[in-house]
Amino acid sequence: MLEAASWAASANNEQPWEFVYALKSTPGFDTIWNCLMPGNQPWNKHAAGFIVTIARKTFTANGNPNANAEHDSGIATGYLLLQAASMDIYTHPMGGVDKAKLSAELKLTEDQKMLCVISFGYLDDAEKLEEPFKGRELSARVRKPVSEIAKEL
Repeated sequence: MLEAASWAASANNEQPWEFVYALKSTPGFDTIWNCLMPGNQPWNKHAAGFIVTIARKTFTANGNPNANAEHDSGIATGYLLLQAASMDIYTHPMGGVDKAKLSAELKLTEDQKMLCVISFGYLDDAEKLEEPFKGRELSARVRKPVSEIAKEL
């Protein structure tokens, strides 16, 4: 998954993304889990691991601001998610994280911006989940129609 992310396109080939990961039953897993918002903690306790996506805000060559850092890090994250899906690994990117707390735990600098936490693992039986997670998992997914998100000029 991380190898796929490394091949994403980026402005000036800067590759401004950084990933910090932790696997189940490690202190790092507990650190990240403890930074999840309460609504994300119950069903993530069984995840195989977490990946934290971070963007470097400046170019390494000259220290100038990189206005594309978050966009490019998002592309890399998309590649990571697609690779995981191709391996039957299920992922869930989350913004419901205490970003200040996790940034402090990771000792991020002013040049690093934490974007999201992704939980990952193999699919299990949704019936094992408690409510409201069980109902959410079993509900049909609804997406906006393409006509709402794409328009010809």
